[in-house]
Amino acid sequence: MSEAELDPQKLERAHAAFAAVPYAKFLGLLLGEIHQGQVSIHLDVRDELKQNQGVVHGGAIASLIDTASAFAVLTQIDTNERVTTTDLTIHYLRPITSGRMTATARIVRGGRRLFVLSVEVTNDTNVLVATAVTTYIKVG
Repeated sequence: MSEAELDPQKLERAHAAFAAVPYAKFLGLLLGEIHQGQVSIHLDVRDELKQNQGVVHGGAIASLIDTASAFAVLTQIDTNERVTTTDLTIHYLRPITSGRMTATARIVRGGRRLFVLSVEVTNDTNVLVATAVTTYIKVG
């Protein structure tokens, strides 16, 4: 499904919510494609995101993954519903030192309260650098 096939209210909500996340702005996250149950988010590598060995810090990658996942879930829930992460398991496969990372989060299973997602992080040459599985729960 493309952005055009999403409920316009949910699409507008996703764009507005992303623009309002101070942490996303701080990290320099960029909203990519939005599909029903799938979202991609980009992060350009810069020195502030690297650890002492010159590679991107795992926490920056985790934040990229978690944000992409949250926005994938946002495409599936009602506008008055909220979710939060309950677990996140990441496998770091390759170090990143430059370029752009893209996290693509896809809902594997969406239930009444729980959502399970699979996430792939690639570099700017489309090489897989990390994978993750995460779960979100509806709150409130």
